[in-house]
Amino acid sequence: MNSNKISFKQYMHEWLYSNDGYYASYKSIGKEGDFFTSVSTSSFFGGTIAKKIVDEIQNGKLTKDTTILEVGAHHGYLLADIIQFIYTLAPSLLETLTFAIVERFENLQKVQKEYLEKSFGNSIKLRFYKDIKEVKLPSAFVLANEIFDAFACELIYEKDSKFYQAFVEKNKIIFEVCEEKAILEHCHKYGLSKGEVCLDYEVFINTLCQNIKNFQFLTFDYGDKFYRNDFSTRVYKKHKVSPIFEENLLLKNYYKKADITYDVCFSYLKDIFEKNNINEIKFNTQMNTLIEFGVIELLEILKINVDEKRYLKEVQKVKMLIEPTGMGDRFKTLYVKK
Repeated sequence: MNSNKISFKQYMHEWLYSNDGYYASYKSIGKEGDFFTSVSTSSFFGGTIAKKIVDEIQNGKLTKDTTILEVGAHHGYLLADIIQFIYTLAPSLLETLTFAIVERFENLQKVQKEYLEKSFGNSIKLRFYKDIKEVKLPSAFVLANEIFDAFACELIYEKDSKFYQAFVEKNKIIFEVCEEKAILEHCHKYGLSKGEVCLDYEVFINTLCQNIKNFQFLTFDYGDKFYRNDFSTRVYKKHKVSPIFEENLLLKNYYKKADITYDVCFSYLKDIFEKNNINEIKFNTQMNTLIEFGVIELLEILKINVDEKRYLKEVQKVKMLIEPTGMGDRFKTLYVKK
């Protein structure tokens, strides 16, 4: 990166998505990586989503030939868990469903394809897209796990009735008066005086709504219903979390070498779907969503079919997913039906 001043959004995009960016190469998740996710915690995370998909097909809300589409699938573990549980719950659906991934990096597409082919061979239909704009479908269940908090954002704060926007020069953040009308309008609309702004959510959701005739969309992410009016941007390196404005934090030590993320404002996501004339939208915690989707029923099935040791081990993992003081409340969900 040269020494010219760029917006924080551009800096974060380069950090994550340039050819040598953090997401451009495969990263371990879990104990060996920089952070844990719900996927790395328990296969019952994907299993519960699979149960919901099966239930929706059986009650006629989704068609048997729908596409299960994951946006940004990392190694492919979540989609694999979903496929495995669909096979367990309703094996005949693997003959009619199509599974697909949106992944911009060809090297990651290769990793995902090899993993899923090794796991399921020719027993599933699998497609890949480089961009959501390529996806044109009559019906889909779209899954976006921790996607929106990886969209590059602007950093904004208000002082003395003026809004200031973050720029980066030589890996140092500086603030200058914000002159972008769209950002200012967004801040006024949502009462945002300090925090992250990402207007690219609209492009993504609008494209989704235009390109898929009927869909169910499910996203899990860090965040809350409304803006907190504080900066939440942080970096993850070897399970250590560092706020972006932590004293003595040197960005150059983390740039492209660590994950960078922030909290998502779910009311903003909801508003974008509503602008597309979609009104069946449910905001919830991860805990409530997984319980409503049937994670407890899945554990009951497991209890009947395995020994007590295996069952109790899985119960402990699921507890991590739904514990109110941990992932269960920290992650929020939006479940949308068109």
